[in-house]
Parts: sequence; C-alpha cells; structure tokens
Amino acid sequence: MESVRARILTLAGIAAVAAAAHPSAAQPQTSSPLNGVWTLNRALSQFPKEFGFTIDVSSTAAEAPATSGGGGRGRRGGSRSAGGPAAGPRESYEDNQRVQLMTTEARTPPVRLMIVDSGAAVTITNELGQSRTIHPNGRQEPVEIQGVVFMTTSRRDGDRLIADFQVEQDREVRYTFSPTASPHRLGVDVELLERGSGQKATRIYDAGAVADESVAANRQSAPPVPAAPNEPPRENFDQRPGAEFRGLKNVGIVVEELGSEAQACGLKRDAIEDALSRRLTAGGLTVRRNSDEDTYVYVNIITSTMPNGGCVSRYDAYLYTQATSKLSYRDQPVLVLVSLAHRGSIGSSSAASHAALVSHGLEGYVDVFLTQIRDANK
Repeated sequence: MESVRARILTLAGIAAVAAAAHPSAAQPQTSSPLNGVWTLNRALSQFPKEFGFTIDVSSTAAEAPATSGGGGRGRRGGSRSAGGPAAGPRESYEDNQRVQLMTTEARTPPVRLMIVDSGAAVTITNELGQSRTIHPNGRQEPVEIQGVVFMTTSRRDGDRLIADFQVEQDREVRYTFSPTASPHRLGVDVELLERGSGQKATRIYDAGAVADESVAANRQSAPPVPAAPNEPPRENFDQRPGAEFRGLKNVGIVVEELGSEAQACGLKRDAIEDALSRRLTAGGLTVRRNSDEDTYVYVNIITSTMPNGGCVSRYDAYLYTQATSKLSYRDQPVLVLVSLAHRGSIGSSSAASHAALVSHGLEGYVDVFLTQIRDANK
C-alpha cells in the first residue's frame, strides 16, 4: 500500500499563488433542478456560423494596413499586424488566452455536462473531466478553467443560474442555465457580450445519457467485425457511457498523511476521512476505512502557509481501482492501477476558515463521484 501511495504522491504536484479569500460555510446538498447528467441535443440547439467577438475597429484603424497575405488580425484573438507608435492598446497574452478559450468553448459546446448544485456552490464538469466551481452569491471570484483564471460573477434567478466570465475589458461571456421539468431538459444560453450586448446561442441538453446510450446500444447490436487473418480476435466490452461505474457498491478510502503546514492551517486527517466516509455511506456505498484494496477514494492535500498568515492548499480526490491488463510490450497480463475519476483544485483562505474550505471542496468532489455511480446504475 505504501508503494502505491508513494507513486501517487510523486505524480501529485502543487502550483499555487492565490489571493486570500473567505469561503462560505458548507451547506447541505439541495434538490436543485440543475443536478444530474445532461446530454447535448444537437437537433434542438443553435449553432450560429459566425459566432465570436467582433473586430475592434478603433484599434485596427491605428495599425498598419493589412496586406493581401492576410496580415490583419480578423476576429478578436487572431494575429495582428505590427502597429506604429500611435497604435492602440494590444491584448495581453492572458487576454488572448481567455478570448481563444472562451470562443472555442462557445462554438463547440460540451457533449455532456454533469452538474452538482449544493446550494452554496455549483460544480460543472464536462465529458473530458474538466470542472469549474462557482459560488452564486453575486460576488466576483477567480475561477480557473484549463489553467486560465477568469474573474467570474454568478447569481441565481429562481431556478436559473447565471454566470458571467470576464474575458477582457468590456468583454465577457454569460452562461444562463435554465432547467425545465416538462420536458426534463436544460437550456444553456451562451452570450458573447461586448459593452453589454452581443451574439447569443442556445444549447439544449436532455436529462441523463439517453442519447449516448442509444448510440452505444446500436453499436452493440451491430454484427461484430471479423478479425483480419493472423490477427487475434477482438475482445468484446461494455461501450455504454459510465460502464466503469456499473455494479460499484463498495469503496475504500485513504486520506494521505498531512504535513505540518496543513495541520497548522487547521486541517485534520481524521476529520476529513470521517466527513468523506459519511458522504459516501449516505450515497449508498459500503465504505472501508484506510483501505486501498480493490476500488477506493484517495485524497491528497498539500498546503503552504503564506507570509500574511493565510493558507493555500492543492487538494485532489481520485477514484481508483485495480485491474489486470495486457500491455503491448508484455507477453502476459499485469496488475495496473486505473484512475476512474479525478477532481482537484487550489484554494486559499485565512487559517481559521481553511479546514472548512478544503473539506467542502472535497465533499463536492465525492458528490460528483456519487452522481456518476448513481447515474450509471439507474
């Protein structure tokens, strides 16, 4: 067991410089209509052809004329021609990253969304396992998306959730999540706002993974493709989404030993293990404490204290299992460690509130795991 933990610790890294923040107190899970897994319905969704921020005419006018070779920058986020001393302000590298990331995401929406709404926080995860957590309290907060930090403000309007991501000055992307009961769907309006107005597209998501499962069912019903001569027969496997979680009823839990700085910031290993074990048990799983046999939740926390007395932690939760696998470079199967799911984040706060911040974040990740397991076993 120690060798497994050592390998995982070697892979776990910390990279954090964050401003101190005071998290809200943890709140119990709600029966929010946003909760669940949602699958994109392309037939009902809008896909505008020219969906992006407009050209900044005031800046391009001051730049050198574009040549026939396409030296102009086109839409925001493209290349620019070299401007003279009178050229207007240019995008910073960070602004350019934000523009490109958000424009790409707006044009190619996630195929699947998994939303966990606990009341105080909402965690949104796509089919690639990329997550973002927002706190719909109307206050601005930093949110990291694929390594890029966006200043974000989110709020509720009845059952709707509205989140504004600031891209650069006078430009933002607004997401409005609107659930409906009949039919059971989720509408996601995406607006590219420039000085308060701009383009809009609406994505419609069906509840659950019905669309994907029907595709998988069609694949399974199709006749098998015969193997080529001298090629070993292909192994049949369950191709349904979430198949790796089907039948999962028992998990272990391992919380790695905490360092001295984590303990100085109020973090307690036993308290974290107790909280997560209760969460897993309440979700219908049988929990084995301090066990990394078979399938288990592994938690790793690395904490640093700041000169101003604040604390910053990188905290990760993994859902691991073990399986035998035939590797291409081995002549017989070997036992391997498989990551079924992973969520992680960086959080900073005062020492007095740091334990609650980290514990609340980890509980949210366990809720994500439970949602995946529950939906796969429906």
